[in-house]
Amino acid sequence: MTAETLVRKGRKFDQVVAGAQEVFLRDGFEGASVDDIARQAGVSKATLYSYFPDKRLLFMEVASAQCRRQADEALMTMDLSQPPRIVLRQVAQTFLGFIFSDMGQRIFRICVAESDRFPELGRQFYESGPMTMRRALVGYLTAARARGEIAADDLDLAADQFAELCKADLWPKLIFGLRDSFAEAEIARVIDGALDTFMARYGR
Repeated sequence: MTAETLVRKGRKFDQVVAGAQEVFLRDGFEGASVDDIARQAGVSKATLYSYFPDKRLLFMEVASAQCRRQADEALMTMDLSQPPRIVLRQVAQTFLGFIFSDMGQRIFRICVAESDRFPELGRQFYESGPMTMRRALVGYLTAARARGEIAADDLDLAADQFAELCKADLWPKLIFGLRDSFAEAEIARVIDGALDTFMARYGR
């Protein structure tokens, strides 16, 4: 039985998730108490448990909802008819905007911290956001290849390589606590380098 089948939706479902998001981001997974979440959401503990039998399922819903929202926003702005440098820049800005955001960092750290006990946390987080973005990017690269704008045999690998290029230098500093934010110029420098490198390898 999957996590989704254990969660039921109802009139106060969104209210519970919104309250849980506030508490999880403030206190982390371990520090968040059911009492605090119910209080923040303005519901009883009985109501909360009727939607989410345990805290792990509630966190999974919070993380997944945020990822889905970010992925949907990115997909709405992606124009498959535009040339690679325009679309890939939009993809990079959306991708980095989320992983560098306070929420993105907190969700990532909680998933890593709980990965041994709850490996499904990371799996659902990945499938809700990063995997959706990856599929959309592969779809765009497929269209760009058909137009003769790029040349790549393995589009899945090309999409993964672009995502990694976009994190160069910045991501390690975040996860190891050396920095907690970056100036727009720093991010633009990395995105420009990622585009130049990617197009030098795959551009036509």
